[in-house]
Formats: sequence, C-alpha cells, structure tokens
Amino acid sequence: MIVSSDQMTSAGGAGVTKDRILDAAERLFAEHGFQATSLRHITADAGVNLAAVNYHFQSKESLILAVLIRKLEPVNRRRLELLDELEARQGDSAASLEEVLRAFLQPVLEAKAAGVELAAFPRLLGRIYTEPGAWIEKLIPRVFGEVMGRFKAAFAAALPGAEPVEVAWRIHFAIGSMAHFLAAGKLLELISMGAADESDAAGALERLVVFTASGMRAMVWRNKETAG
Repeated sequence: MIVSSDQMTSAGGAGVTKDRILDAAERLFAEHGFQATSLRHITADAGVNLAAVNYHFQSKESLILAVLIRKLEPVNRRRLELLDELEARQGDSAASLEEVLRAFLQPVLEAKAAGVELAAFPRLLGRIYTEPGAWIEKLIPRVFGEVMGRFKAAFAAALPGAEPVEVAWRIHFAIGSMAHFLAAGKLLELISMGAADESDAAGALERLVVFTASGMRAMVWRNKETAG
C-alpha cells in the first residue's frame, strides 16, 4: 500500500510513516550500500511515495544521518552518562581500563537486551566507512564526535605509557570486537554447538570487557618490550 501525503500528515500517521522509511532505509543501506540504494528503492520497500521521504528528510544524506542517529543517539547518551558517573566517583584519579570499557560497551548490550535491532548495524557502518563521498567526513563527527573525544581521553588515562596513536588502534580493535559480537551471534552458537547463549547480556559484557582489556594492555606491554 502506498501512503498518501494526506495520510502521512494525519495525527499519528507521520510518526508511523517516518519509522517505516527509516526501517526500510536501514535495511537497504546495509544490504546494498548508500550509493547503490536510491530513494525510489526505499519508497518501494517502505510502501510510501517520494513526497513522504522529501517531507520528512529532504535528502538521502539527511536520511542516512537520521538512520544512524535513531540507533546511536540513545546508546551514546547512555555512554556519556556512565562515563560522567565514573569520573565523578574517581575524582582526580584515573578510572581503570575495565571501568572505561564497561561504560563504553554496556549501553550497546543493554540496547540489544531490550530488543533494539542491532545485528545489521555493524554492516551498515562498514558500508558507510568504505564508500566514497565527502558527506561521510561530515557525518561521522556529528554522530560520534563527542563520545569519541571523551572516551579517547578516558582510555588514554587508563593506558599510561601508550602513545595517542596506539590508543586509537586499541579503541579501533575494541569497537571491532563489539561489532563482531553484534553481527555474528549465530556464529557463536555454531562454534559452541549451542552451549553458549549470546542473549546473555551480562555474561557477554563481562567477557567483552575482560577480552578487550587484556588485548589493550598486551599491546602496551609489547610496545615497551620492543622499545627496550
């Protein structure tokens, strides 16, 4: 069914139409990439007309930004809340690496446990990072800028002796571990022959924190050993 402009502006209808467009856009961008997905593909999948997309988003660039913000903004807001609480408790002392990692990872696992669909999101972000276009350089700071700035400083304080570029490498690998868990839950089931439960959010969080912290510390140790 195609949604008319009258329906999309009716009470309650606008929100439903907007969500349908966002759902379709997220799915198609993840499957086919930003460049290969046209607005007409999205309108056909969502069952709306082009006027609805133009009414709510004005452009494809604005649409993909809205797709990202819808999922990432609540997670990032929670990350900053946890980091604020952690830094308030620590005062002038640096938080431990595990505590910083927990503040960074916990909101993602909370969202997943609450039923927020995140499995396609790492794939979508991968598409965005690898596709050409100056719009990406404007997009990423708007979505990740504040969170990445705060957490880079927290990770650096928790990893004394690590050069800034090495801290960046460690954050990069930490994000990779998190993304793999989100995108490849069924692989865990196959590897464990059904023994591991990827829906165990608390267990997954602790395993991710321990695994990632160990790797981040080992890289600092390796650098010092090489330098010596």
